[in-house]
Amino acid sequence: MSKEQKEVIGGSLVVDGRQLSLSKAIRAGDFVFLTGQIPMQNGNLMTTGSIEEQTQACLEEIGETLRESGCTYADVVKSTVWLKRRQDFPGFNEIYGSYFPDGPPARSALISDFLVDILVEIECVAYRPL
Repeated sequence: MSKEQKEVIGGSLVVDGRQLSLSKAIRAGDFVFLTGQIPMQNGNLMTTGSIEEQTQACLEEIGETLRESGCTYADVVKSTVWLKRRQDFPGFNEIYGSYFPDGPPARSALISDFLVDILVEIECVAYRPL
């Protein structure tokens, strides 16, 4: 791939048996933009579990997409996080921090309602020169 092109990373994104109209990730030059990751278990939406369990599920899926794009957690330079409830921040932050122990990425965190019944969504941008 040349630096002037974009590349779709990963296959079709399927949630609860429905194919969505988005890509798991896009490489554009040296950057990889990951779609916002919601908590999933075995290809199904995770609507139960604690904030810690849902955060870990999101980050494990993010790790898989990073690997598909030739990146690691260490390549993540920016993340945006949406939480359903303000009081979930400490539990989220504890799990999140364990995935980025050294040189964590820049991060924004917001309280938001979701289109589905979840507690957290995480979006990342990674930087990995070709």
